[in-house]
Amino acid sequence: MRLVDYIFLHARETPDHLAVVCGSDRLTYRELADRIEAEAAAMPTQRRAVTLRAEAGIPFIVRHFAIHKAGLASVPLDKNVPAAQEEMISGVVGAANIPEQTADILFTTGTTGKQKGVMISHSTVVANAENLIHAQGFHGDITFVVNGPLNHIASLSKIYPTFYVGGTVSVVDGLKDLPALFHAIAEAPGPVATFLVPSSIRILLALARKELTSYASKIEFVETGAAPMAEADMRAFCDCLPSSRIYNTYASTETGIICTHNFNTSLCKAGCVGLPMTHSRVFITPEGTIACKGDTLMLGYVGDADLTAQVLRDGTLFTNDLGRIDTQGRLWILGRRDGVINVGGFKVLPEEVEQAAMAYPGVTDCVCIARNHPVLGNTLRLLVVSDTDLDKHAIAHFLSERLEPHKVPMQYERVDAIRRTFNGKVDRKAYQEG
Repeated sequence: MRLVDYIFLHARETPDHLAVVCGSDRLTYRELADRIEAEAAAMPTQRRAVTLRAEAGIPFIVRHFAIHKAGLASVPLDKNVPAAQEEMISGVVGAANIPEQTADILFTTGTTGKQKGVMISHSTVVANAENLIHAQGFHGDITFVVNGPLNHIASLSKIYPTFYVGGTVSVVDGLKDLPALFHAIAEAPGPVATFLVPSSIRILLALARKELTSYASKIEFVETGAAPMAEADMRAFCDCLPSSRIYNTYASTETGIICTHNFNTSLCKAGCVGLPMTHSRVFITPEGTIACKGDTLMLGYVGDADLTAQVLRDGTLFTNDLGRIDTQGRLWILGRRDGVINVGGFKVLPEEVEQAAMAYPGVTDCVCIARNHPVLGNTLRLLVVSDTDLDKHAIAHFLSERLEPHKVPMQYERVDAIRRTFNGKVDRKAYQEG
């Protein structure tokens, strides 16, 4: 069965159960299936793939699954994508040989900045849903509040299991309007779950800790991921939601949803993403990078067999993420191989420096970058967002007690903000020297 078939199954078995809500707009499963059926019947079938802007609302969800119902591939794009870029992507998918089993083509930007269209099959969508259902406990009474971009795997992969089990998807247009998030939680008829990138969690802890805590009994679980999370933030978040399950998950568009770990337990440690889920396996390559196997892997990059072959070989997806597997089989994320900084012959993971710096009092965000010194070559520089005056000597001493000497930055600078991508990752390309 495709995921859209589960929607129609619920439309027959629980037709009046709420399927999707966005503000005052809402559809039951019967209404959602009827809308999908009608739109699919009017879908032009001369194209193999259909592009659509991922506006945060019910019309996007209807059209996305209508495309699947019509036997076509959906190509969701950022709602603000420039017209020229949309035309370019339409040309790429229009000229490509797209496998019949393709459900979605999700365009993502890698470290080179090149747009890559990741082809995901219907069976992969279902495998991702089953991974999350079994590992995190999705059920038919859950309302999952989706607050991220609907063209991104982080949001779509939460719609998958919710519709699979017959729950309710509640769509919020980002977190710029925090009251809208809390309104969605309050309006949900039963228990609530959501996905929050680490930067969003930091915003909630800083600006809305009291409101978050007030809904602790209603929030069944929260998933985070997509970027490293400071251990101090992890512990503060657990304090706000003492009875909620809080998962750190390892996933990407290419690999699918691979591992997860509830850190609101005795093991609340940064970097631990837990055990592989039902349909997934992981191992560490001789180079120290993470490789994934199983049913959640992409089909390949649309129109680019050579690029596909660089990362997907013999049923294994080779990532650039550095990791380790502990004695209990849990995966730990160490950083990115392409982000390693060479300092005097030593390899430094900037994430390790940043994790240590985030424990310094007053530091709310930071990034460790490489800067060239005319005599010493590569050196480390730490850019810090702080709610107090930055004492450079004090923070350097603090780090020297926690890091090896070659990992302690030589330069420090207080800045207003750290540049991040839409999903909360540090935009390291923006800090590269030209």
